[in-house]
Amino acid sequence: MTGARQHNLQNIDVAIPHAALTVVTGPSGSGKSSLAFDTLYAEGQRRYVESLSAYARQFLEQMPKPDVDRIEGLPPTIAIEQRLGTPGPRSTVATSTEIHDYLRVLFARAGTPECWICGHPIRRQSTAEIVDAVLAWPEGTRIMVLAPMVHRQRGNHAELLDHLLHEGFVRARIDGEVRLLEEVEGLAPGRAHSIDVVVDRLVVRPGGRDRLADSLETATRLSGGRVIVACREGENDWRDAPFSTALVCPRHPEATIGELSPQLFSFNAPQGACETCNGLGVTLELDPDLIVPDPNRSLEAGAIAPWCGQGRKLKAP
Repeated sequence: MTGARQHNLQNIDVAIPHAALTVVTGPSGSGKSSLAFDTLYAEGQRRYVESLSAYARQFLEQMPKPDVDRIEGLPPTIAIEQRLGTPGPRSTVATSTEIHDYLRVLFARAGTPECWICGHPIRRQSTAEIVDAVLAWPEGTRIMVLAPMVHRQRGNHAELLDHLLHEGFVRARIDGEVRLLEEVEGLAPGRAHSIDVVVDRLVVRPGGRDRLADSLETATRLSGGRVIVACREGENDWRDAPFSTALVCPRHPEATIGELSPQLFSFNAPQGACETCNGLGVTLELDPDLIVPDPNRSLEAGAIAPWCGQGRKLKAP
């Protein structure tokens, strides 16, 4: 902002960073309100209202243009008036300005969830999208369609291996090695294992779309939506390409989320409230130094500070 002369401002030039907390301080009458409310807020609101249609503008009160030479990079602005008293714990800027509900709908409908482990975007892919991605690989690429069943879990997994063999599957990739299921005698129960069922082995060709789609659907049905397509081009090493038809990270199966809904972004709803603070944003904690300010004192001498005062009783929940 350059050349701000609104009210008692004396040709002020200032640069205020985005996405940061900026505090405007000064003695009474120095121009704090003139800068924050009458210049920045007024210009931000004026530009926002001008971006609306003529029909919508007739229902809104448009603020006058402030006396300033230039303001660049100014987003839509929000101002909250100063009120006496203590606001409730569930009162926020979003609730006070009545944009909280709109933000919840925006994040639920247009938001892209990310894995909290690796940061990879979590999105649902259809079988057709996975088929298109695989068939875009060079023709002749060898692939294996794998259904991940166990990911770094301890145990011998004998029941699972017997069930897979009974269902007609022949091979599985166990701890990175493709093995025949009938030759797997047992896994070390004290070690963590990863088991991926080999659903199909094929070569990328234009005419293999239907077979690939059937194999992908079988794999996702077994694993609950996740599928790994291991590919090998020429004599190169096998490379995994994880996909998912459910809202789960293809790399970390423990990072699973449900359908995005506005309730997930509401601290007043059980689905979105923090389990630690119950959506209040504050927690009650005890400070041992305040309870026992002088550990050298005895109980009779008042070692427990809360016991001193009205009586020598401490009520505990």
